[in-house]
Amino acid sequence: MPRRKKHEKLPNGYGQIRFLGKKRRNPYGVYPPAIEEYDNGKKKTPPALCYVSGWDVGLAVLVSYHAGTYTPGDEVMIEQNMRPDSGINDVFFKKLVSDYNKKMFNSEPATDKPKFSEVFEKSYKRKFGKEYGYKGRKSSSEARVISGYKNVEALHNRIFEELKADDLQEALDATLKTHKKATAESVKLLYNQMYKYAVPNNIVSMNYSEYVSVNAKNDREKGTPFSTEELKILWKNKNNDIVEMLLIMCYSGFRIEAYRTLEVNLKEGYFKGGVKNNCSKNRIVPIHSGIMPLVKKRLNREGMLLPITQGTFRKRMYESLDIIGIGKHTPHDCRHTFSKLCEHFEVKENDRKRMLGHAFSDMTNKVYGHRELEDLRHEIEKIQIEQ
Repeated sequence: MPRRKKHEKLPNGYGQIRFLGKKRRNPYGVYPPAIEEYDNGKKKTPPALCYVSGWDVGLAVLVSYHAGTYTPGDEVMIEQNMRPDSGINDVFFKKLVSDYNKKMFNSEPATDKPKFSEVFEKSYKRKFGKEYGYKGRKSSSEARVISGYKNVEALHNRIFEELKADDLQEALDATLKTHKKATAESVKLLYNQMYKYAVPNNIVSMNYSEYVSVNAKNDREKGTPFSTEELKILWKNKNNDIVEMLLIMCYSGFRIEAYRTLEVNLKEGYFKGGVKNNCSKNRIVPIHSGIMPLVKKRLNREGMLLPITQGTFRKRMYESLDIIGIGKHTPHDCRHTFSKLCEHFEVKENDRKRMLGHAFSDMTNKVYGHRELEDLRHEIEKIQIEQ
């Protein structure tokens, strides 16, 4: 019995053409690149794109797939233009050339424009000092990042540089349709880590992760955090008494009404208070070292953090932001800013919730989650101030 012709091995990450048995009418299965993994790190075989009569037809399908021109059923047209004796005819050859050109025309080499998956693997190694997919025990931070990555499969083969905030937000929002809010928060953590690596390494020039948020259905607190550039403007204008208060709010996370009654302990360096519910009331938030001079200055001058009514503060806030060139924000956006800063600088999730006064859904954190002041201080000081 004659042996099957031995074909060239396809490049890694290109896909597979598998012989499934001679008794099948179309014995070759054509498979796209494997992306998902089992817990042991082994790649999961994805569903076949199609089944074809010959290896050469499968190759044409994969070329079309990578060029973005393949649609189900194209393999029938290719089959019809194959010569039984030599395998590839002029029509088939022209299709290969056409699809290759569509992929490469006006494009830089792939090494110059890494895919989302490649940036992830590099950022993972930089962050954790290990190759993605290694076998062994994972830290909680690694597990969250890996979870986030596996839940945005739609982005894996996209060119990272070409992604915009809408693309990232769409992928994150998709997780909320089938998963809990914690999964979407893992995706947000993933974005933060990847852009933290990509921007200084000149892979991209803008950090689009700043414009992505977890908008869970049960999240009633709507708002828009101050961007990194807006925070820099605030710091440049910190001598303005309204801006001074905004900075204190952005780095402590209380609701505006709480600042009128907050206990400020300068000796031990913390705020105590809160409003709204049992989780929010009487919570302790360390005073970030970056705003400590502002807090002392304000107390010496005013005697309290917020000596005016909320309405007056809002009016003066809108006027001040307009003068320094920042678009409209609400006082509550400061709370969202604090939450965003915690996420960006990887403050432990449970400690972020404690400082924001969010409720815990699991009994373990309710009963055993007590944290000392210095534990919280260690976490809040992770937040870096860029002036």
